[in-house]
Amino acid sequence: MTAAARTAEPAAQKLPASDFGPALAQAAILVVDDEPGMRHFLQRVLGGRCRTLEVASSTAEAGGKLAAGHFDVVILDNIMQGKRGVDWLAEQRASGFFPPAILITAYADLETAIQALQAGASDFVLKPFRSNQILNAVARCLERVRLERENHVLRHELKAHADHILLRDRLIGASAAIEAIRDTIARVAPLPSTVLLTGPSGSGKEVAARMIHQLSDRAERPFVPVNCAAIPHDMVETELFGHLKGAFTGAVQTRDGLFLHARGGTLFLDEIGELPLPVQAKLLRVIEDRRVRPLGSEREVPVDVRLLCATNADLDRAVAEGRFRADLLYRINVLTLDMPPLCERGSDVQDLADLFMQKLSVQLGMPPVPIDGAVRAGLQAYRWPGNVRELRNLIERALILGRFPPDFSATSAQLPPVTLAEIERQAILTTLDATGGDREAAALRLGISRKTIDRRLSGGHG
Repeated sequence: MTAAARTAEPAAQKLPASDFGPALAQAAILVVDDEPGMRHFLQRVLGGRCRTLEVASSTAEAGGKLAAGHFDVVILDNIMQGKRGVDWLAEQRASGFFPPAILITAYADLETAIQALQAGASDFVLKPFRSNQILNAVARCLERVRLERENHVLRHELKAHADHILLRDRLIGASAAIEAIRDTIARVAPLPSTVLLTGPSGSGKEVAARMIHQLSDRAERPFVPVNCAAIPHDMVETELFGHLKGAFTGAVQTRDGLFLHARGGTLFLDEIGELPLPVQAKLLRVIEDRRVRPLGSEREVPVDVRLLCATNADLDRAVAEGRFRADLLYRINVLTLDMPPLCERGSDVQDLADLFMQKLSVQLGMPPVPIDGAVRAGLQAYRWPGNVRELRNLIERALILGRFPPDFSATSAQLPPVTLAEIERQAILTTLDATGGDREAAALRLGISRKTIDRRLSGGHG
């Protein structure tokens, strides 16, 4: 190696010699190199540290291995007989190969580095290299993939309703209906079976799905919730299965689908009855083959995902009307878990109200509102057409106003509306309470004038 090449050699990250990241122990790695000595060296370095290590002496052999199974990282020599590593990698990327690739080469010129990046290499290691350099390169790739997946999953988690955050993945209540649900969840959670959760909107289907995930052997892997009804029909396929760059107008880069982001964990398809029929056909194929084909790709990618589905619709009726595939219903309906509406859960409404009051008061920074006997009687008698979600909204409204709606009763057809003036007045009163009645300090905190506070409290709106 030249002196210039040695100068260009990237510095290895300082990781403990005995720990190159917990993901390495679970990783499947493919080494592609036509030199027996290099293959033997990498086998010796990586073999005892990763879950699976396979080697290929040519790009043709490597292509066969990629078609047969999934690899988390590919380590690829650039100069080989028959085809350069960068050329082969570019072909693989174009056909739908997603995992990171580390290019190893003896030449540290700028042109090779640019070609490696253009071909989709995630890292670049110069020969000769030490064992900790290649281990660090693999650890960096695995960490980058983990962060990308976690960020993608987090974006979907943030879209989930606040009910799920407040309930902390628990089914609250001691009613016989909820106890039966808990027992069923405990039995089915350790199994790989697909579960169909049914019940009215807001009854806690996602909370139950999260419990199944948390009690399974996949608890340490991602839980990815997807509201099928919230995705435009023309985007459902790419959201679930991913796409290649240029697969359609606006596809400016290759993107993994949610099946790949949930790999090793659980994918929760909420409102599955809203999926378009063509996507239902592709989903059925994925369930049967355990392989995903991204939009625009000729390659099928193996996936290991536990599938949970939910609906508030009558899927049997949807099948009869031609809106849902009968064969797909048979595949997802291994076990049905029917979530009861809140009005059938007895005193659970009291436990949920207390929980929401406790959690939301902290979240909103407002003092809890007492739930007196009259309110509790109304809570118990009300039919709750919106179920747990409607109860949560009532508690939040009570916190904003500082009281429960005076006309809320057991015979209410719906909860009374809240006006903007009421919300503004309550915010001012809460802030005045925090400042000891100092209107100047309250105005400063709220970002409004002292005169605005005077007008709002006197009933004016100017």
